[in-house]
Amino acid sequence: MTASLSSAPAAILNQALILLVDDEPQIHRFLRPTLEAAGYEVMRADTGEQALRTVANRPPSLVLLDLGLPDFDGQDVLRRLRSFAAVPVIVLSARDRVEEKIRALDQGASDYIEKPFDMGELLARVRSVLRQGRQGQEMTVLFSCPPLEVDLGRRLVRVDGEIVALTRREYDLLALLVRNANRVITHRQLLTAVWGPAHAADIQYLRVYIGHLRQKLGAEAGALITTESGIGYRLLSPAV
Repeated sequence: MTASLSSAPAAILNQALILLVDDEPQIHRFLRPTLEAAGYEVMRADTGEQALRTVANRPPSLVLLDLGLPDFDGQDVLRRLRSFAAVPVIVLSARDRVEEKIRALDQGASDYIEKPFDMGELLARVRSVLRQGRQGQEMTVLFSCPPLEVDLGRRLVRVDGEIVALTRREYDLLALLVRNANRVITHRQLLTAVWGPAHAADIQYLRVYIGHLRQKLGAEAGALITTESGIGYRLLSPAV
């Protein structure tokens, strides 16, 4: 059995999608039209829970994250976000302590901008982070481990050359395993990424979906998805 992953530079979208996470309505009223005028599509989240759910359901190109949220501290949101997504994050915060900046950057933030900020500077930082992401990011287009083939670019799954029809949730599970071939993905990571943080503990629910996915892939291809007892699942790809 052989396996391969073909890679190509990620396509540069004409309109990047930005998630603005802040509980202050005036920030949304101020930033949204400015970002849209600069050519970006903008989504809104007022709480940490809403932000995590949004990223899990529709991954943005970039997150602008305030730290003073009503439900979770923004640092905790950043930490939880990093457990299942690699989306770039620029922190926008009135907190000016060096320790806060270091903690955010250590947890994976791409940049940290203090409030109040100059709009021109923010737009320049946004362009810089998006440009770095495009230059450094490679997206797996084709996963091939006979008899299983997954084309992530076209969202196609084949077994022995025949297309397999999967539900959106089943496909999202398989795609996440493919992107992390040979790595163990925990129950919490899978549940959070596919169903959102509110379902992070629904392990039995996940087992049912994994069972359906294996059944649709067939005995040989389904066996590539292995169970790591008490931890999560792994997609085996011997030659990767």
